[in-house]
Amino acid sequence: MGAGHGHRLHFHGHSVVHRAPAHLKVLVLLGFVLTVVATPREWYPVFGGYLVLLLGVVLLARVPLTYLLPRMVVEVPFLVFAALMPFVAEGPRVAVPLGGWEVSLSESGLLAAWGLVAKGTLGVLASLTLAATTEPADVLRGLQRLRMPDLVVQIMGFMIRYLDVVTGDLGRMVTAMRSRGVDPRSPRHWPALARTLGALFVRSYERGERVHLAMLSRGYDGKLPEGVK
Repeated sequence: MGAGHGHRLHFHGHSVVHRAPAHLKVLVLLGFVLTVVATPREWYPVFGGYLVLLLGVVLLARVPLTYLLPRMVVEVPFLVFAALMPFVAEGPRVAVPLGGWEVSLSESGLLAAWGLVAKGTLGVLASLTLAATTEPADVLRGLQRLRMPDLVVQIMGFMIRYLDVVTGDLGRMVTAMRSRGVDPRSPRHWPALARTLGALFVRSYERGERVHLAMLSRGYDGKLPEGVK
């Protein structure tokens, strides 16, 4: 695993959380997420306790919140969906004053939105904490120790290896588009952006085929040598 493949999420440190075995951290994360998901939405104080516990782990790991919070932008689509639920859900409704207006919102929609935001935020923050305190290669070795199918671990490993390659290709293609007067953010140019993404998919697929053929020519039989895992 190259040294630069974990820089996007991993926060270098030497805390107790950083030094903990990766497979144990994966198990703790899985148990925490399952517990949060199974908790009834009406148990509001319990979610506060989960947040305090999670922030305690972050503090113990010495990972700044300013490092984690910007990376929680991945949760934005779920937050948008949660914001729409009180407006579209059915059932008893309640009038809520909003900027001098009274907005009719669904009570069940409000409860469902709260549950989605609370559970989603805790899950994303816990996952980012694992990523910030564990190198990608250690996560893969931890999954192997947990007896995850070797083929799945290999696929995940190659995904991590070539993520920077694919994003680099996309960056160069976007730069080429802009140099030709195409703005990818403009709806008028979205057809060109769609064609670019299609070309990127084809290029990535062909690269994967070449890598696979190169592996077969070097004796790949379904398992990677220990030195390259």
